[in-house]
Amino acid sequence: MAIIDKPKDHPLFPDKSNIGILLVNLGTPEGTDYWSMRRYLKQFLMDKRVVDIFRPLWWLILNGPILTFRPSKSGKAYQKIWDKDNHGSPLRKFTIKQTSKLKKIFESYNNISIEYAMRYGTPEIEKTLNKMTKNGCSKILLVPLYPQYAASTSATVKDEVFKWMLKQRWQPDLRTIAPWFDNHNYIKALAETVKKNVINKNKLDKLIVSFHGIPKRYFMAGDPYHCHCIKSARLLKEELKWPDDKILVTFQSRFGPEPWLQPYTDETIIDLAKQGQKNIAVVAPGFISDCLETLEEINVEARELFIENGGESFEYIPCLNDNEYSIKFLEYIIKQNLLGWNS
Repeated sequence: MAIIDKPKDHPLFPDKSNIGILLVNLGTPEGTDYWSMRRYLKQFLMDKRVVDIFRPLWWLILNGPILTFRPSKSGKAYQKIWDKDNHGSPLRKFTIKQTSKLKKIFESYNNISIEYAMRYGTPEIEKTLNKMTKNGCSKILLVPLYPQYAASTSATVKDEVFKWMLKQRWQPDLRTIAPWFDNHNYIKALAETVKKNVINKNKLDKLIVSFHGIPKRYFMAGDPYHCHCIKSARLLKEELKWPDDKILVTFQSRFGPEPWLQPYTDETIIDLAKQGQKNIAVVAPGFISDCLETLEEINVEARELFIENGGESFEYIPCLNDNEYSIKFLEYIIKQNLLGWNS
């Protein structure tokens, strides 16, 4: 039986597989106006991974009071951090910068393309994956930009990718990067960012390590997020070589009446100020990019709470964003996860 050689330079039979690297972040509204905020909030809050209340009841609550009043309130909060001349949302700006810098690092690999997408908002995961496969990517490395795993973050990104995979006649090979909450290079990147921003740690009363919260019920159901956060904070403290009493772990951004992971960031900051703690710094290792929850909720609201209750110096430590430590770390985990694919 004769063996038929594959045609040279045929897009379906490349000599070397094209690899697509897809960075996925949470997302952002397209603008701060009422309808942009409403579209974004509806998509976000209708995700069963984010809010798992009985669906008919939640539909009534969401489409009633929440989507009537919350878009205006959230829009005003976004306006405080919105940059009309630079991609609008800081989260979008930093995700684009991360993608651009990684593209430069990998530009010598002529079979690797790097794109970004948002779980909520644009660019959509589905459209971006379609673009990548149309351009010949037969292998996809998925990079959810969440250090700690939670069903409402990492899992919902994977859900969306798997839904897309179900529709494909010819599926690409798929890898997903595991949460990197305890990766030494990530911890070192955090520690270097903290040291760069805290000039004199001896004058600092407390470093608040604030993570985005989840309902306590999610944790009790088996979500490992709390454990990942606590380990990240412990490893950060060990890398900094700071004493135990210098660092506190808290949780922010609770929503609704049920109890969330505690202690709460806002209540802790008020208590510290009332106890006579004058100088604090806050870092948010659960976010790789600065966003509403860091720039407005922490650097504006939490700062005001601290000063109003007797505090004097409040230092917000930026997220890793696209700083040198962040890009080196992302390069490292991407290359680790490409082993065997690009040889």
